[in-house]
Amino acid sequence: MSVSSEEPVAPSAWAVEKFGRHASALAAAVPRQLANAHAKAHAAHLAVGLKKRSPYGVALAGLAREHLAQTARELEESVRDVRGYEYAVINDHAFFPFRYADRPRPLDRARLPSNASPTRRRLFRAHGPQPPEGLFDLDDGLATDEYLDLHEAFEELGASTKLVCVFFTADAENGIHAIHWGEAQLEPDRTFTWQYREQLPVAPVPIE
Repeated sequence: MSVSSEEPVAPSAWAVEKFGRHASALAAAVPRQLANAHAKAHAAHLAVGLKKRSPYGVALAGLAREHLAQTARELEESVRDVRGYEYAVINDHAFFPFRYADRPRPLDRARLPSNASPTRRRLFRAHGPQPPEGLFDLDDGLATDEYLDLHEAFEELGASTKLVCVFFTADAENGIHAIHWGEAQLEPDRTFTWQYREQLPVAPVPIE
């Protein structure tokens, strides 16, 4: 069954709370835009002609952000530039798409790569759910500039903007396997603790 923003989708209570009148449209648009991103990334992968999968993964990461930004524009919401990357910001919630595996894997096994950029880590530390009070806090004498920077909100997003995670698995041959969205806290070991999560349907790959 095709999933598109024109088709009615019953959003969850969480989605309605976060996105208001856009909840139904987003529940349909996120799977559709990831399918669109996959189609273009797969075409780029074939055009490069390399056996390695890296062209697909790099292209997919950028295209996922761009297509979600396109949805924000269609809904007359904001698109913010953070360190040269566009992020959709809808109802004060910034969308963070992340392919956590290139094969079907449980969401509980998602982990931020060890070489993840400081920008990614700061998005979670400053705009994601906060840990219980006192957990992982440093004494004044131990605080470092890097630690403080990770917890400083991006001015481009605004201090009140919260992060919405769109985690998915995909590969060039089979497309998107599964999609989850919700609120995730980044742990010191680069794993995630989900305060809320739900699975979205996978949309069919568009036919060129």
